[in-house]
Amino acid sequence: MTINQESIIVVKIGGSTLGQHDTTMRDLVELQKKGLSVVVVHGGGKMVTEWLGKLNVSTKFVQGERVTDKAGLEVVTAVLSGLVNKELVAELGALGGRAIGLSGVDGCLLQGQIKNPDLGYVGTVIKINTEILEALLKTGYIPVVSSISFNASQNKKTSLDALLLNVNADIAAGEIANALNAEKLIFLTDIAGVCDKAGKVISRLTVDQAEALVSAGVVTSGMIPKIRSGIRAIEKTAQARIIDGRQPHALLNEIRNSEGGTTICK
Repeated sequence: MTINQESIIVVKIGGSTLGQHDTTMRDLVELQKKGLSVVVVHGGGKMVTEWLGKLNVSTKFVQGERVTDKAGLEVVTAVLSGLVNKELVAELGALGGRAIGLSGVDGCLLQGQIKNPDLGYVGTVIKINTEILEALLKTGYIPVVSSISFNASQNKKTSLDALLLNVNADIAAGEIANALNAEKLIFLTDIAGVCDKAGKVISRLTVDQAEALVSAGVVTSGMIPKIRSGIRAIEKTAQARIIDGRQPHALLNEIRNSEGGTTICK
């Protein structure tokens, strides 16, 4: 299977299905059968929160990113790279797809450093090693990536010395799309797109317009990392799309005609 780098699609999905009748896994398998090279990056915040609650570990968010202490890091790693990742890979396999699950630690795919000591073990990506992704794509597999990174710096300026870091999955997806020179980065979300103050979906955003929405407080919470990630991706990627993944065959329809949702462009 010959890989044309322009044909690579990076898809960011949540760690669980987006709705009762979610078709994302079937869409991914269909795209693979059509010969498209797809990299999946997943989160799993809802399940992480559930497990933190079960274990009586407190959690809070700052601008859409989870503050992660040492106990939280252990839970995040176990849930994202263990349970969520393997369930997604198993579902793809059950539908006839060929997928391999890995974390950002495997092959030093995601290399990070402490983003802000106040956020704890939350990483910012400083380097992407695309070799493992390229190898899997060349052999016809869908890489399914959880956003736990290797701490490349060990951040000696702080007392935080873990080998692993929790990277926001939206941010990881943007960095991966950028590093692969992907044709498109697609965020499958549980909302219709980026909305203005009146709640109307904005179909197209330039980088300056997107930044202005964040600065004005119109874009908040978990949409902020998606905006930041999209801006980062389009440095080398043709476009970033934020679409409603709850719609039947949202991913297939996006590849066919890119209707609805929000496009972040240069």
